[in-house]
Amino acid sequence: MLKPLSTQIRSDKLEPWQASPRADLPPDVGGLIFDCDGTIVDTMPVHFHAWQEALASHGIGFDEEHFYKLAGMPTPKIANMLAVEHGKPDAGADIAHRKEEAYLRRLDEIQIIEPVVELVRRYHKQRPLAVASGGLRRVVSAQLKAAGLEHYFPVVVCADDVEHGKPAPDTFLLAARRMGIEPGRCVVYEDGVLGFQAAAAAGMRCVDVRPWYFTPGRRG
Repeated sequence: MLKPLSTQIRSDKLEPWQASPRADLPPDVGGLIFDCDGTIVDTMPVHFHAWQEALASHGIGFDEEHFYKLAGMPTPKIANMLAVEHGKPDAGADIAHRKEEAYLRRLDEIQIIEPVVELVRRYHKQRPLAVASGGLRRVVSAQLKAAGLEHYFPVVVCADDVEHGKPAPDTFLLAARRMGIEPGRCVVYEDGVLGFQAAAAAGMRCVDVRPWYFTPGRRG
């Protein structure tokens, strides 16, 4: 269930390195920052089912279209928002906890997104790499380990590390600071609209990775 291309960076303005993971990066690029879910690992179906399970315990329905619109938003923020929307403002923390527990039980179902991981392998000894995710650290760390990718990313920034998640630029700016690279010399790899907005706000170039792996008509 890879994310549909309903909203993406305009393809008529793409540089070669944005259009293909095999193209060389511009020489001024100093560091690469990757979103996690839907960018380096295909976790979206696992997250969706975990959300459905957690919300069902509070009698709340959740459809796929709504799920994708919220991609990149931190789990606690989504849980609190949905709880308030359904008249259960005190249920947010429990929903978030249930969702993360349900997700962690399904870690063996996640798969790497090969075109992006090929790029990670290509550059991990050439430039600093970081993960900048809207997920909680214990979850992001667990899925990187499950996918065998944790050793590629000495810098990992998660929702726990910033006050304002995507679309605010904080997550990407902190990743750049920890890598020791100026924001304008970083490239962000993303699959979500909130991530595109966050990269723009951080003054970073951005790659929409979905065309690298998305086949029209495919939803699962």
